[in-house]
Amino acid sequence: MINKNTFSSLSPIEAELIGRLSYENKEIVTAKELDRFLPDNFPYRRQLVYRLKRKNILIPIKSGVYIFVPLESLPTGMGVSEFVVPSVYFPEGGYYIGYSTMFNYYNFTDQQFQKVYVINRRLSKDKQIAGILYKFVKVSEAQMYGIEKKSIRGVEVYVSSREKTLVDLIYFNKPVGGLLPAGEILERFVEEKKCDVKKLIDYAVRFPNIKTRKFIGYVLEKCKIKDSMLKPLVKTVQGTSIISFSKSRKGTLNKKWRAIINDTRR
Repeated sequence: MINKNTFSSLSPIEAELIGRLSYENKEIVTAKELDRFLPDNFPYRRQLVYRLKRKNILIPIKSGVYIFVPLESLPTGMGVSEFVVPSVYFPEGGYYIGYSTMFNYYNFTDQQFQKVYVINRRLSKDKQIAGILYKFVKVSEAQMYGIEKKSIRGVEVYVSSREKTLVDLIYFNKPVGGLLPAGEILERFVEEKKCDVKKLIDYAVRFPNIKTRKFIGYVLEKCKIKDSMLKPLVKTVQGTSIISFSKSRKGTLNKKWRAIINDTRR
């Protein structure tokens, strides 16, 4: 339903611009595109943008880039998909949407997470856009793999694959309650054949965090995955220091994975 108060407060040029943006199904618009939609040599673009921002029709993402909220979406503010916004910061790729955002996407848990995690090689900051908190997490090049391209509302976006998300789940386990609950999710997906185990192992082998590799190997062995498949993962932990999968050093030593096993929840 169109907000009549907002509509009545629009100037003719504002109404014409909104009509053009709506007709072209624009969700994200740049300053250059606004110039294209406005009359030639229009001198008041800054004032126009300011007024549309005040009316929540244009919502800044970063300098010169805005979310366009059509009139029919006011006052709900419903607009662009949260998966599309990170592409503005990384127009050539080099990022992926991951961590707990993708835990929801792949139904690892029923818990709803409020942050959108944007994993990348150069940016580390928090930014709230259109009421959604985006957490940009800078990681090493060694963690930037297992990425899939998806088309969402005509925009190419990058997300972690199911198998890479399972690896990230073991590494970034606090949102689901710790390492052991994360292991239970991994075990369930393997036993229910909801992932490609070979690809999961390949991704685990590449992951730079040794505790993550060891725990994935331990869980996969519990799932009766053949030693021949686990061999590449076993090789990556041979000769490493013994660690514990919990804060306690008490438990049973698993020599293959060089880890102390116990049932203590983290």
